[in-house]
Amino acid sequence: MVRTETIIAVESVSKSSTFYQDLLGCTSEHGGETFEILTVENNVILCLHKWGEHAHPTMLQPKNAGNGLILFFRVDNLQEVFENATKLDAMFEKEIHYNENSLRNQFILRDPDNYYLIISE
Repeated sequence: MVRTETIIAVESVSKSSTFYQDLLGCTSEHGGETFEILTVENNVILCLHKWGEHAHPTMLQPKNAGNGLILFFRVDNLQEVFENATKLDAMFEKEIHYNENSLRNQFILRDPDNYYLIISE
């Protein structure tokens, strides 16, 4: 078995953790100011790492944060997650729409660190 556990660098681990928990209903499994593990039903969906901590070469400085990366989340409750994003005053790129490539409804937004998120049913 192979699976990924995506780690993104963020300015504020606690702020980003709260954003993703409120958006997706995930749970904090680590907590702290430098690293966070977020899960849904005991599956890691995203890890958060503070910029500049632990000397990881790709996480030293936030120049072009998220360039070349799309965080794609498939959810069972698209409307609920959209409403959560609205309550968070999220920066929407595109509200709920039908994607003819994936043949699914989705919406697109930015997180507090300007990462590009696609939320799809």
